[in-house]
Amino acid sequence: MSRTTDSSTTRQPGSAPGRAWKARAWAELEAARARVLRMLAGLPEHVLMNQHSPLMSPLIWDVAHVANYEEQWLLRALGAPALTDPAFDAIYDAFQHPRNTRALLPLLSPESAFAYAARVRQAVRAHLSDHVPEDSEAPLLVGGYVFGMVAQHEQQHAETLAATLQLMTDVEYRISSPRPHPSPVPITRQPVFIPGGTVRLGSESPWAYDNERPAHAREVAPFLMDAHPVTNGDYVAFVESGGYDDARWWHPKGWDFVRAEQLRHPQFWLPQQGGHWLRRRFGQVEPLPSNEPVQHVCWYEADAYARWAGKRLPTEAEWETAARGSDGVAREHPWGDDAPTPAHANLGGDAWGPARVGSHPQGVSSEGVWGLLGDVWEWTASDFHPYAGFRAYPYREYSEVFFGDDYKVLRGGAWASAPVAVRNGFRNWDYPIRRQIFAGFRCASEVR
Repeated sequence: MSRTTDSSTTRQPGSAPGRAWKARAWAELEAARARVLRMLAGLPEHVLMNQHSPLMSPLIWDVAHVANYEEQWLLRALGAPALTDPAFDAIYDAFQHPRNTRALLPLLSPESAFAYAARVRQAVRAHLSDHVPEDSEAPLLVGGYVFGMVAQHEQQHAETLAATLQLMTDVEYRISSPRPHPSPVPITRQPVFIPGGTVRLGSESPWAYDNERPAHAREVAPFLMDAHPVTNGDYVAFVESGGYDDARWWHPKGWDFVRAEQLRHPQFWLPQQGGHWLRRRFGQVEPLPSNEPVQHVCWYEADAYARWAGKRLPTEAEWETAARGSDGVAREHPWGDDAPTPAHANLGGDAWGPARVGSHPQGVSSEGVWGLLGDVWEWTASDFHPYAGFRAYPYREYSEVFFGDDYKVLRGGAWASAPVAVRNGFRNWDYPIRRQIFAGFRCASEVR
């Protein structure tokens, strides 16, 4: 997704001038870099250079890719001199090289890649301090937009690194001091009535991506939303009832996928041992916690469970209505506009897995829905299409080239997603067969 643009490009839709954004921008950039370095610390060179799955890049490719993206957008696009020959960009261009080919490229060594990332960051700091005015009206700089874009990009790659580490089988990844989860409170299993009506969807946040824009009104019919995501325990019942053997529950393409791949349960689950399910988590085999949200299920698995349960997946408009509320208040997060903290949601990657349902009462939405941000991405029923009035900004390859029926929308963010990269309006997307991502789901149903 590496493309540069002139900072005189027309301002992105919905933006408004912002002030005093530099401190936040720098803090988010540094938080993203510290996380990446923390995740990869101590891994030997061959682990960083190897391709552990055809679905994922070598770990070190991501390190140099985020540095190259930062050089393009926070130096060259803002008038600073290039640190590398632009021909170097091609090696780390995600569109020129599919993931399963990147190990064959002349990649920087780990030592060189980390040094390059540090050199870019040092140059960005100097340029931000001396040459980037905080009150600039240049479109890339309004509200610090381009800095937010780069910080979110690096955090998204940190989540990608986590998925790669989970897929590794040739070496055990040791989790260092995971943040403990809070103790859950008693929960209700009753679905929540969402009145709908004329609701406001989309985002005008200064750091929102183009696919979240423009904010717009939408009519949403009343519906019922599960108060919590579907848990491992819930999903075990589907598996043990023969759900993977019954074509009635499956989309035809999903049934073909299940048969072709011989799927019997979510990815990383292990067959029952002594009557109990196990899972592999970052190289460790452990009992499957029944009250955590299920993760590593593809869209077809989520859709099949929902049918089996007599429900359905929510549309993304319904999901966002449940997150924002039906009262017309433009909340940035389900609980309001306060930035996410560990009391609100399980985000940021330091917990290394979902929390038990009921762990974050401060994150409940205005209408009583729990856990909408964090823990697991939530599959929706919707294909990935632009909103009316969409305009690609600042480059087509972030969103526009993916629009269509091939991708399903996910909402909410996962435990591995950073707070800076989640909000009520944020839209993620992936193929309906993807299982390595940290995705789960919750169900919706009609009001009867």
